[in-house]
Amino acid sequence: MKSSLQIYNSILRKKQAFSPLDPQNVRMYVCGMTVYDFCHLGHARVMVVFDLLKRWLRASGYPVTYVRNITDIDDKIIRRAVENGESIRSLTDRFIAAMHEDADALGIERPDHEPRATEYVAEMQEMIQTLMSKRLAYRDDSGDVNFAVRAFPDYGCLSGKSLDELRAGERVGVSGSKNDPLDFVLWKSAKTDEPVDAKWESDFGVGRPGWHIECSAMSCKLLGNTFDIHGGGADLQFPHHENEIAQSVGATGESFAQYWMHNGFVRVETNGQSEKMSKSLNNFFTIRDILKVYDAEVVRFFILRAQYRSQLTYSEGHVQDAKAALGRLYTAVGDVQAATTIDWSRDFESRFAEAMNDDMNTPSAISVLFEMAHEVNRSADQTLAERLKALAQVLGLLGRTSEAFQKAEVGEQAGTFDETAIQALIDARTQAKTDRDFAKADAIRQQLLDLGVVLEDKRGGATEWRRA
Repeated sequence: MKSSLQIYNSILRKKQAFSPLDPQNVRMYVCGMTVYDFCHLGHARVMVVFDLLKRWLRASGYPVTYVRNITDIDDKIIRRAVENGESIRSLTDRFIAAMHEDADALGIERPDHEPRATEYVAEMQEMIQTLMSKRLAYRDDSGDVNFAVRAFPDYGCLSGKSLDELRAGERVGVSGSKNDPLDFVLWKSAKTDEPVDAKWESDFGVGRPGWHIECSAMSCKLLGNTFDIHGGGADLQFPHHENEIAQSVGATGESFAQYWMHNGFVRVETNGQSEKMSKSLNNFFTIRDILKVYDAEVVRFFILRAQYRSQLTYSEGHVQDAKAALGRLYTAVGDVQAATTIDWSRDFESRFAEAMNDDMNTPSAISVLFEMAHEVNRSADQTLAERLKALAQVLGLLGRTSEAFQKAEVGEQAGTFDETAIQALIDARTQAKTDRDFAKADAIRQQLLDLGVVLEDKRGGATEWRRA
């Protein structure tokens, strides 16, 4: 099934039919994490959104080459390594491992390529040399090499603003040596107090690459000068992605990415007020802190319930609602196996595909799953349950049995209890009932309920448990 996918292309500011350069190799690049700390919910959204896009493209019959980079050299990384008294490599290796743990928990498949910036410094230097030879870059009095923004006529094509409206971005240090405040750094001259593992030799002096040049060099090396999709969070649209276009097109003379996709911001609801999640406001949540409280599949489902371009508001109530909704889907499918193939011509499947082809409209796609669940509950049609599970697995959902989902680890809500401890309490309650000590039996039931465990007494005397 080759899909009729429509993508909202940020550079055109409208939806556009997806037509890959090579239908046998859709090439996609996504800006990944700067690894000096644990990943937060905003990172989780980027990873889930583009994991879903890759899954949908492959489900639609397209082979995909997916690249998501790692920034492992950066001012914050250097500062944190110095503070910790460790090497940059030690710091970044540790947080890359943590990122992989978080991503694996969320059901995010590994990209085909996960390049580290420090492995592509030679390619960055080559691109900088090319830009300098074309008079699109210059070395200033401080020793930095900067891109000359006003020498690139199409600068502003992604943000849609004129040069006079634009200002240097959040990560762009404004140096008095620059020819223009809008110019951005390609190569940072080394400082004497910086560690040796933050410095590289180059024809334009000892130093290290700027942030923006990393993605241009890595994407062109791994995917070619022109590729299909470039993605990332909305906060990267300017200046990072704008600068990528200028560098890449300026160096190669060819068009860069054909489709630009940006997921919306994550907001946090606090005391009834919604505000943007950010470290400066001290209202951000790391993935691993969230996973101490909520099942990872619930978090993935919570993210997917919002269309990727819309804002996502995090609150305990919203995640609890997602948990209950996902539980209803699991109840419908029970312990069936997913259908081995999907017939996209059937009613539910075709409407699911129609929703996904509409710029990945996951709320509508998920509503189809609930229609199927309602019909399964009414008719007990196991074949339909198998079809439901197969569609859900396209989204990375319903990969377990209903029982496994209900008995999944409940994190901090369950204290230090595991399944063995829970079963021991159930056995103690059963014995209390046999001894007609109903007060003790009721107390044990309440103890488990307080820990997020609900008991269900079945005919014949058996007792099963599930998460609250």
